[in-house]
Amino acid sequence: MDLNLNNQHVLITGGSKGIGLACAQAFLAEGAKVTLVARNSATLNEAREQLLKAHFGAQVQVVSADLTQAQAAQQALDAAEAAWGPVDILVNSAGAAKRTPLNELTPQAWHDAMQAKFFSYIHMINPTIQRMASRRKGAVVNVIGQGGKVPSPIHLPGGAANAALMLVTAGLAAGYAEQGIRVNAVNPGLTATERLYEGYRAESRVNGLSMDELLAKAQARQPMKRLPEPSEIADAVVYLASSRASYVTGVNLTMDGAITPIVV
Repeated sequence: MDLNLNNQHVLITGGSKGIGLACAQAFLAEGAKVTLVARNSATLNEAREQLLKAHFGAQVQVVSADLTQAQAAQQALDAAEAAWGPVDILVNSAGAAKRTPLNELTPQAWHDAMQAKFFSYIHMINPTIQRMASRRKGAVVNVIGQGGKVPSPIHLPGGAANAALMLVTAGLAAGYAEQGIRVNAVNPGLTATERLYEGYRAESRVNGLSMDELLAKAQARQPMKRLPEPSEIADAVVYLASSRASYVTGVNLTMDGAITPIVV
């Protein structure tokens, strides 16, 4: 199936690793040109080299920015569009809130979570979608997380940020539909990323279980008895961003392998 993404300019925040990097790989395979935005310039450059090796002749540029700062996000967007023209598709995959037990929560922990996850998305969405609206064309896909629907006692601030982003997704979709802009979200559950493995390595040091044991326990809890690869999440993102999903907007797509069976 041709997704009609050839030569489309895709800006991906958090694009240097994990699901964001998998999205970059998927868009490049469809012939798009990709701008990666993340905080760490070293990991950005590593990601660019990795993508260029995998996709000969690919168009990949990188912009380093701290998206918790509105001005930095604006400058990153300006730099991306100065090089390759208007952004056709925005994929937000940057930022993660720290997990904090209930008895350790402080007002600052709530602020930090919103800054890390909610505002890092909003700071890029706001200027980008306004420019898309002026052209009456564009698509936004937010990679959020199932924690916004299913609260966890150790992830309440992050879950609250996720829930807020789901509301923003639906609201922007309704508000900008007449101007030709589609806004959707993908909400993964546990995904086999390096971030997940880092967490398991830390947990392993605390409880004495091996990485293999922790992964086996996680997989056993899944109805499909495995965790998804980042590329599987990316496939859904690419479809939602493409013209093949031309009448799909305002959707918060659950991708947790049916571990939380709910009717949306």
